[in-house]
Amino acid sequence: MPEQLTKHPDVTLEVLRSVGAQCGTGAPQQILTSCPQASFCKLPGGEICVYGLGEAAQMTQISPAEWQTVLQAVTASPASAASASGGAASLHPVPAMLSALGLVLIGVAVGWVLKRR
Repeated sequence: MPEQLTKHPDVTLEVLRSVGAQCGTGAPQQILTSCPQASFCKLPGGEICVYGLGEAAQMTQISPAEWQTVLQAVTASPASAASASGGAASLHPVPAMLSALGLVLIGVAVGWVLKRR
């Protein structure tokens, strides 16, 4: 049965409850016996353990070597670097400000030309 890692475990548990899962109710754990009771969900087709990001180290189905692979993939991704630092504009604020200033100046120039007609 799967362990799930999510940024929003409470929302995930609520979604599972909405489809009939017994989450955090003390249901018997047959396979995911090390799952914290509050994170455990029992469904007719099996069991799920939902972990938040801060609980990732408690997961038992992902090895340290697999975590290293994930970490390398995430830190090597240019998209993740931009989102982690707030987006492309925050990586290079001067070009972003110059672009905005350029658009303002173009707008002023177009307005000036149209006004002179």
